[in-house]
Order: sequence, then C-alpha cells, then structure tokens
Amino acid sequence: MPVPKDQASALKKLETLKTEIRHHDHQYYVLDRPSISDQDYDRLFQELLDIEQAFPALVTPDSPSQRVGGAPIDAFEKAPHRQPMLSLSNSYSPEDIGAFDERVRKVLERSGEVTYFCEPKFDGLAIELIYEDGVLTGALTRGDGTVGENVISNVRTIRSIPQKLSLKNPPALLEVRGEILMFKKDFAALNEAQQEAGTVPFANPRNAAAGSIRQLDSRITASRTLRMFAYAPGVIEGEIFKSQEEFETYLAKAHLPTVGIAPKDESFEDFAARSEKALKAFASGKGEPVALARLCKGADEAIQYYHFIEKVRKLLPFDIDGIVCKVDNYRLQQELGFVARSPRWATAAKFQPEQGETVIREIAIQVGRTGALTPVAIMEPVKVGGVTITNATLHNQDEIDRKDIRVGDTVVIQRAGDVIPEVVRVIEAKRSKSSVPYKIPHKCPICSSPASKEEDEAVLRCTNILCPAIVKESLKHFVARRAMNIERLGDKMIETLVDEGLVGSFSDLYRLTFDQLIALERQGEKSVSNILESIENSKSTTLPRLIFALGIRFVGETTAKTLASHFGTIEKLEAASLEDLLAVKDVGPRVAESIAKAFKNKTLRKEVADLQKLGVHYEEVKKKTKALGSTALEGKKFVVTGTLPIPRDDVKDLIEANGGVVSGSVSKKTDYVLAGEEAGSKLDKATELGVAILDWDGFQALLNG
Repeated sequence: MPVPKDQASALKKLETLKTEIRHHDHQYYVLDRPSISDQDYDRLFQELLDIEQAFPALVTPDSPSQRVGGAPIDAFEKAPHRQPMLSLSNSYSPEDIGAFDERVRKVLERSGEVTYFCEPKFDGLAIELIYEDGVLTGALTRGDGTVGENVISNVRTIRSIPQKLSLKNPPALLEVRGEILMFKKDFAALNEAQQEAGTVPFANPRNAAAGSIRQLDSRITASRTLRMFAYAPGVIEGEIFKSQEEFETYLAKAHLPTVGIAPKDESFEDFAARSEKALKAFASGKGEPVALARLCKGADEAIQYYHFIEKVRKLLPFDIDGIVCKVDNYRLQQELGFVARSPRWATAAKFQPEQGETVIREIAIQVGRTGALTPVAIMEPVKVGGVTITNATLHNQDEIDRKDIRVGDTVVIQRAGDVIPEVVRVIEAKRSKSSVPYKIPHKCPICSSPASKEEDEAVLRCTNILCPAIVKESLKHFVARRAMNIERLGDKMIETLVDEGLVGSFSDLYRLTFDQLIALERQGEKSVSNILESIENSKSTTLPRLIFALGIRFVGETTAKTLASHFGTIEKLEAASLEDLLAVKDVGPRVAESIAKAFKNKTLRKEVADLQKLGVHYEEVKKKTKALGSTALEGKKFVVTGTLPIPRDDVKDLIEANGGVVSGSVSKKTDYVLAGEEAGSKLDKATELGVAILDWDGFQALLNG
C-alpha cells in the first residue's frame, strides 16, 4: 500500500492500522484464535512501519512498533503505588479454606453461604499496569508493597498486554494488577537456547519471567516470550464495580488478558467434566483456552475447586502453585477490611509441592552435541507426581557449587515446571562425614581430551571436535547437503557406521570399502554401490562447503563463505592468527577465537590433511558474478523461512549471487525475512523486531529492481 502523502492522512491511516493490529494481537496472543493469516498480519504491520518511517513525528509509545525494545538503561526508576500491593495469607491445606470461610462469616455475622471468586494462583511475577485515559503509561513491580520499580520499557514488549485499551470511554486512571509469567513450552525453548550458548539455564519458569522482566536491555526481554494475566484492581477513577466477577468481565472487554470466567448457571460437576475434557484437547494442540475462574457457593464448593485445579494443573500451559479464593462482593470486601498486611477477604490455598527424597548414587558426565559436559545425578528411583525419577541434570559446576551437591547426598528433588526433574536442596543432616565436594573433571569422560570453558560461559566443553560422543552429530552435519553433500548417507546409516566401529572421523568415510558396507544388515549391492558413488562424488567440493562441513563452533554457511573468500585456501585459514581472523569482515571476537582454537587442535589439522590425501579437493575460490545483474540485494541481509516455490538452498544461492547475505537467525541487523508458507518462529521473531517481511512476489520484485 502507498504511504499517505500528508501528515493528516498518515495519522488517520495509522490509527486505523493500530486498532486493527491490536485486535489481531488480542485474538492471537490472548484468545489463541487468530483471525487472519500470518502473511496478512505482516502486511498490516509493515504498512504501519512504512508510515511511521515516513512520518517519525507520529510514532507514539502505544504503537505496536514499540514492542521490540529500545536502548539499554542504567537502572529502573522507583515509584510509589497509589494503593499498597499487599500479599495474601497462604495455607497448604484445602481444610484451611473452610477455616477462612468461618472467619469471613464470623466478621460479617452471617450464617448463610458466602460466594467466592476462585481462580488459579499463578507462579509468576506480580505487576501493576497503569493506564491513563486508556493508554499504558507505567508498569510497577510489587517491590516492598509500597514502592516498586517502573519496568514499563520491558512490559511494552509483552504482546498480550494492550498498549491502548479497547474501550470507547476509558477511565482517566485504571490500575490493573496481575502476574507476568512464562509458558512451559517457552521456558523449555529458552533454557535450550541458554544451554547451547553456554549460559546458566533458569531453574524454573518463574525465575525466567522475573529475570526477563528486570533486564536493563529491553531488547533481551523482547526476545523472550512472556505472558500476563490480570486479576485485581488498584486505583480506578470513573468506574465503579460491584464484584470481582464484574471487574474481570470488564478486563476482558478492555482486551486485558484474564483466565476467563466459567458460566454461572453450570453445576460444579458439569464445569469440572467440561473443563477437564477441554484442557486435554488444548494440551494436545487442539481446541481453545479454557475459562478457569469460577464463582463458588460457600467453602465446600471452593474446596471442590481446589481439588479440581490440583488434578488438572499438569494440563495447564503455565505453572500454578495453588488457588486464590476471594469474597466476590466488593461491598463485603470493604466490610471485611485488612489484617496486618493481608486482606481478610482473600486467601491463597497452595498445593503441596511435588517433591520427593532420594539419594545420589553417582554423578555422571554426559557429552552433548556441541561438546558440552553436563553433570547428571544418578539417583535411587523415587516417585514424584506419579512419575518415577532416576536422573536429574545438575547443569554445570556453578550450580553444583551453589547447592553443594555431592555423591552420596540425600536430596530433595522436584519436577520443575511439572516436567524437568531438578535437585532442590541437600539434606545436610543426612550427609556422610566422609563426603567431599564434587568437581567436574577437566577431561572429557569419553575421549580424555582437555575440557575447557570460555571466559563468559559456565559450561565446560570437550576440545576434541572428533570426540566419539559427538562424532555422530558431527558426521551428520559433515554429510549434509549444504556441507559435503553425501546424499546416500542418512542419519540412520551414520549411526550404524559409528556403532559398528567403521567410522570414527570425517576421513573414515572416504576409507569405507564395498566389503565393509555389504556386511551390514539390510544392505544390498545396489545400495552399497550408491553409497560409495555418493562418497566419491563428494570429493569434488568447494572451499566454503569444506569449511562449513568441519563443524567449527559459530561458523555457519555465511561465515564459511566469508572465510573462503578472504583466505582462499584451507591452509591459509589454518595458519591464520587471531589478529588475521579479526581482520575478516563480519568475523567478531567470539567467532575468531573459536576458529583459532579449532585449528590449534592437532587432530583437526591432521583430519583436514587426511581428507585431502584421500582425494577431497575444492575448486578455486572466485568472486561470484551477479546472475541477473541486479544491485538491489547488494549488502542486504536475508533470513529465509517456510516453503517457497523453489528449493530453499536455491533461494539462498540466488540471494548470494545477487550480492545479498543469508543468515540463519533473525536479528535487528536483518534487512529482510523471506517467508514462504508455514513459516514458523523466525517469522514471529521478525514481526517482534519490526524486520521487513517479503513474500515470494515481493522478493521477485526486489530482485528485479
């Protein structure tokens, strides 16, 4: 769509786009019911970005474009809560709900039932959102209950939180309290990325959410998937609510995320049966989110609700640690008042933690795909939450030292996030006097090579790229299409070759014989001949492919091509000093150090020499000429994702042949994301960062200038 020519038209169009994008954000991030395709959403977002770029004076804090995060800050500003954020009294028994009900009825001098508003107790970070005239202007942490920190720059990055309320006549001031948390699947993905980067993983989703919301660099917060559920009022001007149910209904109308309220006229038995069935469907990727809050008549029904939520908690996409039970009627809440620093009209009934006690018999070291040495506690079997647990990751030496975990210790374990077993603490009273602190050996347990860690990492890694523990994955990478392109060697065949002792290095692939392969199970003469032919054909390769195939950490396809172009031969790359590597365009300190360290390894250098002796050779490195003579892609960085009309590898070649650069991940430095059908997380990341998104037609138009 063309950008409006004058500011008045641009402002009108921007407001329309903002409203439409907010609606679709709510449908997708809150209701889990997207109403348009990702491509259509991207077009709307890009249109908004184009107008804001043309008219920067029209960019406002509530714009969807401001969710990507900004420059780091030195510290969070502190601000007072207009109304104190108090904590609820806690209990760990459903019977305490009955005692709470008795106290409530005694103060109110009522013999009849009191109606309670019950909902799950989220295990996250408390937050207070401040809306002035419907626009989000502040976000305070609980702090000490009186003064909190304003983390508005980070809260703006959470896509389920509207920056402008969907209300025709919003109140002059609306303070909404709730919980920021991270869904279990997003927590698992974050920890996987943390582990891969050599960073200490988070202990649980709550810590991950809290750590993310308190980042001084909001771009880091934006890169993590946080959610929020609203559930309580602060100070409100211009609106009067009679009950908690009425207030949460209003929140949903304003497009603020809540857990939803079950129908009033539904019996508890029907509510429980329907909700459990719907939760099972939602957990399996089908159906829609389930309304989990409910009005309960009296203590007995509130206790039923407690037991029901405890039963289905494993089906929920987020962590909870109990339920919250509030007197629904606001007039009765005022009459009940407060005691000390807690309201008399509400209580939190927590679930018993799913923990168990066992003994660590051994600490084993596992070597992962990237050579990371991960300590794992081997324990006496114990049932926790109905699951028998025998192993628990200890992450790294820092974590072992922090908890002082030793072999022979009696420990308390739990299933973090209802999934991952973790050691919570050591029971020191049961520790043997002969026990000694545990230290991870600085040698790989598989190949005895030295293990080391980078200065900014917590993870030890095996320094031998040909370690048997990682050789399978290394070989799978080596034979891949974009590397040495040995078509007939699939993953299963690689595993078989390693297991049978026929292959233990890259060069061993080129030593395979017909007799060795024909002796394997389910291998006929034709298939063996095809494998050997594929291996022979791979000997004629290119220098970028060879460099990429070696699997040096941080060296992807693009970096391999840059290195090949700069050095020209593998021998010159091997001999390059750290200073030489840092002089290469787009090679930073971390990549340079990784390359230098890899080629200091005598085993790798011998492997490269052996490959060449066995016939692996590469064509002369030449500067590529532009296939179509277009300069439109010169210096532009692309990320390609999804299914496109031609193979993705051919698309990458086309981009590079026309001067562009292809990267494997989306960042602020990405110029374009070329998205085909069924594009996934890379498209989501591009949308979050405001990176330009192209479909195939748009790419063709750009390519043809």
